[in-house]
Amino acid sequence: MTSIGTGYDLSNSVFSPDGRNFQVEYAVKAVENGGTAIGIRCKDGVVLALEKLVVSKLLKHGANKRIATVDRNAGIVSSGLTPDGRHFVSRARDEAAQWRKLYKAPIPTSSLANRMGSYVQAYTLYSSVRPFGVTAIIGGWDAEDELPVDGMVGSGPSVGSGGKQEGSKKGGPSLYMIEPSGLYWGYYGAATGKGRQSAKSELEKLDLAAGNLTLEEGVKEAARILYFAHEDSKDKEFELEMTWISSKDGPTKGRHEEVPKELREEAERLAKKALEGDEDDEDTKMEE
Repeated sequence: MTSIGTGYDLSNSVFSPDGRNFQVEYAVKAVENGGTAIGIRCKDGVVLALEKLVVSKLLKHGANKRIATVDRNAGIVSSGLTPDGRHFVSRARDEAAQWRKLYKAPIPTSSLANRMGSYVQAYTLYSSVRPFGVTAIIGGWDAEDELPVDGMVGSGPSVGSGGKQEGSKKGGPSLYMIEPSGLYWGYYGAATGKGRQSAKSELEKLDLAAGNLTLEEGVKEAARILYFAHEDSKDKEFELEMTWISSKDGPTKGRHEEVPKELREEAERLAKKALEGDEDDEDTKMEE
């Protein structure tokens, strides 16, 4: 049985006969019309990047940031409806503040993704609300400090009630993507928005699971991938917005910060050069 939206897309809480929720599917379509956003998990940090389309020449360059800091160790980039993205970030900050108040520590990225996934999913349940029109990518660095005594149960040394494995550490880079349905997964590289298919194919070529990509290389690759994905909408200008999070020994000291202007401009220059090289290769093939 194949259903169409008529009659089954009027309420968020109604399924079609073949089990589809059309309101969620419409939200996904809204995301597909947004600028491309990507996240790359490197061996020593996370890079978040966004293709921010310039909708008016009167807009101030560098203003209207779309990548937000949630806590000092985590950031969010989203694609889709900008107001929905801002509300998503506001809620994420509330969750991070609540966690810090209760546990006296920054929220782990996995816990933030879990809470925000549940929050987004709640907006697919009731007819009085609509699903979020954004897909959000959450990147963070969880502290790699040695765990306290009760942090990990070991073979039973005499110290502490639960014992501990000596020198045990936990943490490192984390990357999650939350979809309008509330579904979320952990990723090595994630992409969403209009150019997501092109971006995904380029991310897969990097073999991120091997864990060999450095943070600085990740910044340059993110710029290259976004310029490559932008080819589908060449007629529109865009600004490249990029942030990164490193280890405590890295350039950001475990904090979520903007990529320095010099490095971002260098990454953009290399991305344009790579794009021109690809175009030259295509022209040569056509001539042959």
